[in-house]
Amino acid sequence: MLSILGFGMVITFMYLIMSKRLSPLVALITIPIIFALLGGFGANIDEMMLEGIKKIAPTGVMLMFAILYFGVMIDAGLFDPLVRVILRFVKGDPMKIVLGTAVLAMLISLDGDGSTTYMITVSAMLPLYQRLGMNALNMTCVTILAGGVMNLTPWGGPTARAATALHVDPADVFVPLIPSMVIACAGVLLLAWYLGMKERRRLGVVTLPQGGSWMDNSVSDDNNALPSVEDAEDIKRPKLLWVNLVLTLALMGALIAGVLPMPVLFMVGFAIALVINYPNLAEQRRRVVNHAGNVLSVVALIFAAGIFTGILNNTGMVEAMSHSFLAIIPESWGPYLAVITAIASMPFTFFMSNDAFYFGVLPILSEAAGNYGITPVEMARASLAGQPVHLLSPLVPSTYLLVGLAKVEFADHQKFTLKWAIAISLLLMVGGLLFGLYPFFAA
Repeated sequence: MLSILGFGMVITFMYLIMSKRLSPLVALITIPIIFALLGGFGANIDEMMLEGIKKIAPTGVMLMFAILYFGVMIDAGLFDPLVRVILRFVKGDPMKIVLGTAVLAMLISLDGDGSTTYMITVSAMLPLYQRLGMNALNMTCVTILAGGVMNLTPWGGPTARAATALHVDPADVFVPLIPSMVIACAGVLLLAWYLGMKERRRLGVVTLPQGGSWMDNSVSDDNNALPSVEDAEDIKRPKLLWVNLVLTLALMGALIAGVLPMPVLFMVGFAIALVINYPNLAEQRRRVVNHAGNVLSVVALIFAAGIFTGILNNTGMVEAMSHSFLAIIPESWGPYLAVITAIASMPFTFFMSNDAFYFGVLPILSEAAGNYGITPVEMARASLAGQPVHLLSPLVPSTYLLVGLAKVEFADHQKFTLKWAIAISLLLMVGGLLFGLYPFFAA
């Protein structure tokens, strides 16, 4: 009963937001409450929601101050040189612009933080898409897929979760995965070329003025991540370029090293950046107000997602969903459990959080696979194949940041990207099989 309720809740939620009958914010709050009441959990529903909000609160705080920090860096012009380098490479060619987006996202994703990747990539590339009239869904698609592959580094999250859940060394999981990741990255670049060629045929190649003056005509609105044209030059801090770069690199290094919790690091980084670049109190207030729209829209969705996950987990729906999945696997399929896990990781990490899958479902699958000689480290590698699909889940907070910054609808982004995400996940799985990272058939 609980598994039916859980799957019904997720499917209803996905239908309502993809058909645009409800906004993600409203659906995240109302749908789980309705299903919890239907399941007879009304007496404890308040505690469930509060627990979910508490668990997701650090992520909300981190994203709030990360948006503000990188907003200040964008205002101060830290990424302007990067934009100029990309401009010299792409030269108004839509195909090169989409390819450049993919390469940039891959490089930045090495820090293991999707939010950082999205903010920097969108801030650098969005003016190009706007100026040429390109579909921003191409940008969000290749950016999230590049992040989905590169996020498999041991400090990125999924690999650490899989290794921890199965008590194996993260290095033993990750290092053999590198060739498979190379294949998947090649797939992302090929996709970027294909999408870029479609845009080139639609728009042609545009000759842009040199020196970045084309940005004066780029589209902007009050909630854009980039500063508006009217005050862009007044708020630039070119003399502080190297100071801002050192501060950002130090912040990234501290994030990777785990010097302090991520929310605390971004809070401290934001405070330092604001004082260094804008010592005037009135200007500090203007900078915060300038990015308040992005902060509110993203953080509101994150806390709403806390209600969804709180009810999903604390009602026992997630556990019931995982057990119902295991119950339908015939015993004769046992030797194929590694491949089954790789395929199942796509829908399961889409419908539930990474924590629920890696700490709840994966250990059960691994224990069963051990009877057929499949080792825990092989199961850990197989379980990572679905990460490109996972990032499209409505339960992933950073995805709301990506679509918010790019000014596209969440549902449109899902529809546009899902088939390509499945293809990249399958590439990861095929690479794993080709390089013997886990067996197709165990004796």
